[in-house]
Amino acid sequence: MADTPAVTRIAEGAYRVEHDGQTTIVYVAGPAGNRWAFWNGRVFRVEEPAAAPRRGRGHVAQSLTAPMPATVIKVLVEAGASIKKGDTILVLEAMKMELPIRAPGDARVVAVHCKEGELVQPDTVLVELE
Repeated sequence: MADTPAVTRIAEGAYRVEHDGQTTIVYVAGPAGNRWAFWNGRVFRVEEPAAAPRRGRGHVAQSLTAPMPATVIKVLVEAGASIKKGDTILVLEAMKMELPIRAPGDARVVAVHCKEGELVQPDTVLVELE
């Protein structure tokens, strides 16, 4: 049976998680009911009630958004590129740390909505995948 994770707050919005002999840092932000966590190059969000489907964008399977205010320091893909799960799509810089944004699964890049040097706000759509 796996050990229960030990979670320690180390700073505002930053937590050290120790589990199965490994230690990682998880960043958490956002208001109650709309929290996100940044861990291992991925963004996780609390599910909110389902919204009405968007019209006119049925071909887009997923939009990757900025998890926090950040500067885009590297864009590693362009529209039409095929990507594999775990590929780094772009790199953000926030709180003096580089935050790689990785592909959540195999996909094709539909559009890139950011450029290097751009300051982006939370929930800004950075890349659309299908």
